[in-house]
Amino acid sequence: MLGGAEEAFGEVVFTTNHTGYQEVLTDPSFAGQVVVMTAPMIGNYGTCPEEAQSRRSWVGGFVVRRLSYGAPRGREPLREYLERHAIPTLVGPDTRSITRHIRAAGAMRAGFFPATTNQADALPQVRAQPPMAGRNLATEVSTPDAYTVEHAGLGAPTVTCLDYGVKRRSLELIRDRGYSVRVLPAATSVEEILATEPAGIFISNGPGDPEAVPEAAEKIRALSDAGQPIFGICLGLQLIARAFGGRTYKLPYGHRGGNHPVRNLETGAVEITSQNHGFAVRTSDRAIDGAEERRNHRGSRPLLPTRFCGSVSSGIRPWAARQPVSVRQFCRGDAHNCKRGNRLTGFPPRG
Repeated sequence: MLGGAEEAFGEVVFTTNHTGYQEVLTDPSFAGQVVVMTAPMIGNYGTCPEEAQSRRSWVGGFVVRRLSYGAPRGREPLREYLERHAIPTLVGPDTRSITRHIRAAGAMRAGFFPATTNQADALPQVRAQPPMAGRNLATEVSTPDAYTVEHAGLGAPTVTCLDYGVKRRSLELIRDRGYSVRVLPAATSVEEILATEPAGIFISNGPGDPEAVPEAAEKIRALSDAGQPIFGICLGLQLIARAFGGRTYKLPYGHRGGNHPVRNLETGAVEITSQNHGFAVRTSDRAIDGAEERRNHRGSRPLLPTRFCGSVSSGIRPWAARQPVSVRQFCRGDAHNCKRGNRLTGFPPRG
């Protein structure tokens, strides 16, 4: 096992991405999880600092069938990256077989142990680990200090991000659409958030059980009561839904990968999306597996959460370039688009 650790624990999940492995390792939404890369070869283009999505790696463990040892000139080989960041990594298992098992039995707690460990000794340690349901990880991965992703233009309006595990690419996409982004820790008070005078509030993605995130629903409701436009992604969708009476539940094995089809029920258009979450919102509007992808507020509040994302830098940039509802269209100054009776859709129009 690479990474130096003799033991490692987490909820074992799989992702179907063929690329974007460094983004997976540094995505805070994977905190507390052992990630199985379904694709059989990982690491063939190395790593670089620009592709990291947060300040550190968050995975509890990493499993690959075959690890590429080389890298193009100027890039660090993945093996060296895993060793340098002490990421517990298991190389050699049949990851497609593990993926099929997880799909059949569901995500479950897992552990890495030395080969000499007796199974009778290992299993109680795995069972002693906390399950993902009921676990608050979002506040653990949140930034400890506020910071700003600046837009180069003078007088750019501000989008305030409440960080529950945001990816760097999400912030870059908002910045590229003409906004500075003020990123705040998850524990920031409503008064402090409003003091940033935001054009809109972004509730980020993140790990763990949305029901376990303290005060999130109350905070989002208070911000909406103050008239703030609010948009969110992944965990952000779940937290926004809970703020307005929605219920969330744990999916059997979650959605993780860059190739999930999502249909717009209003236009019939289908987009291939990037997803990473293990919980969903209960609703009568179903996707192919019974989980909701988008939710709009049917009243007068400017709310726009979505479960899928175009923010991951793992081959999904074309989707991001056609972002369905622009930040400028949604944020303060054009919030009339969210008034009663004008339902915003989750996809760009055809053509």
